[in-house]
Amino acid sequence: MSHRGHFTAVLSTVLGATLGGLLIWKAYRSKRKKLPSNHTAADPLPAPCLVTSANNCCAKLPDLPEKSLLPEESETSPPSVHIPTCEQLLGVKPVVVRSEEEWQQLWPLMEQELSVFPVLGLDCEWVSERGQASAVSLMQLASYSGLCVLVRLLEFHNKQQQVPLTLMEVLRDPRVLKVGVGCYEDGSRLTRDYGLSISCTVDLRYLALRQQLATLDNGLSLKSLASELLSVSLDKSSELRCSNWEAEQLSLDQMTYAAQDAQVSVALFFHLLGLGSKVGGCSYSELAGSCQGLVDVPFRAQGARRRRRSRKAASLGSPESGDQQVPDPRKHSNRRKPLGEGFSARKSPLYDNCFLLAPDGQPLCTCDKKKAKWYLDKGIGALESEDPFVVRLLFEPSGRPESEQCYYLTAKDNLCVVCGKADSHIRKNIVPHEYRRHFPTEMKDHNSHDILLLCTSCHAASNVHDSFLKQRLAQQFSAPQGCEEGLRLLEDSDRRRVRSAARALLNSGVELPQQRREELQEVIKSYMNMKEEHALSVTQLQEVANLETRILNESYVPHGLKVVQAHAKHGLRGLMDLERCWRQHFLTNMKPKFLPHLWSVDHNHSKFLRKYGGDLPITLN
Repeated sequence: MSHRGHFTAVLSTVLGATLGGLLIWKAYRSKRKKLPSNHTAADPLPAPCLVTSANNCCAKLPDLPEKSLLPEESETSPPSVHIPTCEQLLGVKPVVVRSEEEWQQLWPLMEQELSVFPVLGLDCEWVSERGQASAVSLMQLASYSGLCVLVRLLEFHNKQQQVPLTLMEVLRDPRVLKVGVGCYEDGSRLTRDYGLSISCTVDLRYLALRQQLATLDNGLSLKSLASELLSVSLDKSSELRCSNWEAEQLSLDQMTYAAQDAQVSVALFFHLLGLGSKVGGCSYSELAGSCQGLVDVPFRAQGARRRRRSRKAASLGSPESGDQQVPDPRKHSNRRKPLGEGFSARKSPLYDNCFLLAPDGQPLCTCDKKKAKWYLDKGIGALESEDPFVVRLLFEPSGRPESEQCYYLTAKDNLCVVCGKADSHIRKNIVPHEYRRHFPTEMKDHNSHDILLLCTSCHAASNVHDSFLKQRLAQQFSAPQGCEEGLRLLEDSDRRRVRSAARALLNSGVELPQQRREELQEVIKSYMNMKEEHALSVTQLQEVANLETRILNESYVPHGLKVVQAHAKHGLRGLMDLERCWRQHFLTNMKPKFLPHLWSVDHNHSKFLRKYGGDLPITLN
């Protein structure tokens, strides 16, 4: 069977598998249009609701400046739509697209599916030789029903075919979510290799961590998430993962492997959002509201970086020589990094346990040796003992401990307070600096109580737990993280598109089709207010390729400041509540076994109340 005949046969199968629900949707919309104006909510029309977990908020995000391919959101509730199970999704055969004509045949169906659920599973495949990654060979896009399109981007490039305009537009559409593991990084590759602009990506690892549905030491790969959350086993053998994605004809196993990555991404997305098997179609605002703060955010967790596809060039005399180059040259590529690897640990102990005494011999506090020697060098202290190192001050200090049971009088061990590990330590701010920095001076000066020692792995685990509490505070006090209101600098989509066009022109050379070259030049000339007849110089292209795409957000209010402001409305007691909240959060989640003696969630609170009063107006820094 010819490639065109095979494409038509597969497309017919996919249409049969997905068209039923879409016909219901189309009939429903037609019926809504014919309703009389006096139709009321009591009439028997289906109006199912979006099912979300208790942790998910369907808040409407700000409208983005770019125009969407999809129609404007309507108040009309869509009919019940069957969301296939993961097994049903994986059973839908993928469709390979090699030309603009084949894409245009598929686009009407894809567009209709996006009108029901504006979400696409996104993944990419490429090969590497001698550690150098080639351009992306294959891009996979899967809709909610399991319809998966395998776009042979390299063939478009080699045959000097233009990437279809509707494909480019749906990739940069700010109201179509692209979900996957490492999808932001995949988008960066597509931009670098083909000048394609990818927006509205959501990394599934962030959703899993936010909802605490994945363990912290499992690597958070797509395979492990699918296994833990969907009970689905994905084949990630090196023979497939590192196979030749540039081959003229992909094998059935390759197509299945590639399609499953995108299909499982969609299934995981719906699972993490708590959607049932039958729900109404969802708007972008409903879906993106559950991803607040996670849109277009690169994944930064240590030890969870995505493994790259790689293949080793076979020698001419090898019996394995041929198109299919499968060995992975890197040994131990499947070994997972321990949580916290890559953190920079302290090179010296935090606690020297030197003691300072008042002129009459009363213990004042412990300190490090450098500070104790400073008093000696300045001639304002006298050495009382070498071991332990004790310095008696020769002047009256500004304050003395209120009792002998004081946290700052106790010697402290250089151990991880959680597990007791004796090396590889990092200082941990129990109340994160983004909040503490805005506290009144009285609550943060000479206050080391909330700085503890953690080993690198416990520190990394604690940071993940902290992200959950920050998200709760963000929702409770309308102090978003990572979206427009919570960013000092915003990405200007127009500037980014112009910069991408310039880089594509500079990097592609003569290989870029003439029609595509003219389109990119037109984008740049329009931005620079140049006349069409004027030619772009290399200097101008280089200048635009280095264009700054971030602009100042005039409505920016830092998340930490907004949370502190909300607590400060209740005076000193409000800020002490925030302080207590973070301390208790650390105790509850990390369960430290080696806390210093007298460490307390209410440290200094009674002292502040006696000195300042609970209703003291607060001036924030």
